[in-house]
This record gives sequence, C-alpha cells and structure tokens, in this order.
Amino acid sequence: MGIVIVLGIIELVRRRKLNEEYSFLWLIIGVLLLMITFFPQLIYFISGFIGTELPINTLFFTGIIFLMLLGLFFSLKISILSNRVKKLSQKIAILEFELKKNKEAEKQN
Repeated sequence: MGIVIVLGIIELVRRRKLNEEYSFLWLIIGVLLLMITFFPQLIYFISGFIGTELPINTLFFTGIIFLMLLGLFFSLKISILSNRVKKLSQKIAILEFELKKNKEAEKQN
C-alpha cells in the first residue's frame, strides 16, 4: 500500500493534478507505511513508547491524529481562500461601480 501511495502521489504531481505543497504530506505517509511494512518492530517500539498495549491501537491513534491535523490544515486553507474571494469580489464591485460611473459621465458629455 505504501508503494502504491508513493507512486500515485508522484504521478499526480507529475501530471499537475496535485500541488507539491500537498504532496509532501502524502509522501511522508507513504514512506512511513513503507517503513512499518519493512520494519514491523518499529510499530511495536512506538506502541511501547506511547504506552499502548496493542500495535493496532497505535495505528488507529496515529490515523485519528493525522485526520485531525489534515482537517485543521484544510480548514486553514479554506479560511485563507474565503478571505481572498471576499477581497476579490469587493475589488470587482468597486471596479464595476467606477466603470459604470465613467460610462455615465461620458454619456453626459
């Protein structure tokens, strides 16, 4: 699965379907999956370090944390884009108003 994720992300970036900004996070996840696949004792070490009894609990925990951070990241991106859209629409409205005002001034002259 890790190989599929890494190759899939590289292909999406190559085809310009995914920005490099977002691909970095997914590549890290793919590499971590590969590391756990090739070194399964790593998940046991992490489980002992954070104090979970079963390695599957560690995987679920990290998955939930990952999804929460991903949600936070996209919430920030949406907020930034919403503010940009608001500013752009205000600028367009001002430009349309000035254009309409200039057209009316030309008609009067």
